[in-house]
Amino acid sequence: MAAHIDVNQKILIKSGNFAAAFALAKDAVGTCEGTGVSQENLLCNCSHKTFYIGSARILNNMSECERTLTINEIYHSIQGESTWAGWPCVFVRLTFCDLRCNYCDTDYAFYEGNKRSLGEILDTVAAYRCPLVEITGGEPLLQKNVLMMMSMLCDSGYTVLLETSGAHDISKVDPRVHRIMDLKTPGSGEVDKNLWSNIDHLNTGDEVKFVMGSREDYEWSRDKVQRYDLPSRCRAVLFSPIFGRIDPRQIVEWILADKLNVRFQLQMHKFIWSPTQRGI
Repeated sequence: MAAHIDVNQKILIKSGNFAAAFALAKDAVGTCEGTGVSQENLLCNCSHKTFYIGSARILNNMSECERTLTINEIYHSIQGESTWAGWPCVFVRLTFCDLRCNYCDTDYAFYEGNKRSLGEILDTVAAYRCPLVEITGGEPLLQKNVLMMMSMLCDSGYTVLLETSGAHDISKVDPRVHRIMDLKTPGSGEVDKNLWSNIDHLNTGDEVKFVMGSREDYEWSRDKVQRYDLPSRCRAVLFSPIFGRIDPRQIVEWILADKLNVRFQLQMHKFIWSPTQRGI
């Protein structure tokens, strides 16, 4: 019976039907008993994915209301920021945020959204057939089930990016996830919300972003880069202008004058489409 379940799950996963694979795993909890096969050790190896049945068992041990996330939107676009800029990417935007940065361009994600099951979210992502996925918001870490979803995406072979404000603990995030942590500058109005202990949890796959709209923001960011030696802790340190508030050339000239080991970036998507357009 266990072998039959394993084969069927391979078919379901290869077709991208994760929700059905999870349902089969739920049935397997009972049918595998007495076979000598450990449910946690079952896994399916496909040509483009590896899916761990243990994750499905954890999912199915949760109640129906616990297996959901409130999602604002899921869409396929070009990654516009970070060292991943330019790559096709599926964006999973979660609802809710506890910060109110005065330059926020996604305030529609503060409250708008619908509850969707984790299996349904994974099915929607799989339909785009894109290996890069970013979890964003809002603030994704406000919803605890996002940790499981990111692990499931990693298990399924995706490269997973997390965009987080840095106001929430990143230590529990799956280490396979590339965390892009946005430290809030004074000009954001939310500088006091930064959780500085997060810096100790950074690794070489992570990135730290500073969004700035003034010389004060730049100097504050420069101080933090140097004080915490951020370039040695992570993949990249990103300096980004607040769109429409500051001439990007000013920040570039300051970086060059101070010989900072940081990466300047623009929000590429805002130059391709309208800056206020959704789903891009």
